[in-house]
Amino acid sequence: MSRVCELTGKKAMVGNNVSHALNRTKRKFNANLVKKRFYIPEEDSWITLKVSTSALKTINKIGISAALKDAKSKGFLK
Repeated sequence: MSRVCELTGKKAMVGNNVSHALNRTKRKFNANLVKKRFYIPEEDSWITLKVSTSALKTINKIGISAALKDAKSKGFLK
């Protein structure tokens, strides 16, 4: 499975390592992802999602049900 957040769609970015002599080599900035289980009381079930830590803060703020609804409307979840 790729390193993409299932709620926000965040994925790796590309940039450069820059040495003291200003030599540049390509590198990747991966998203900070965590595999986490969530309980959905409406469905009385558990789901496992790979989410970014910023998405976890959003889930803590607005709740898992609202976050899933928002992700579905943006097209990240099926």
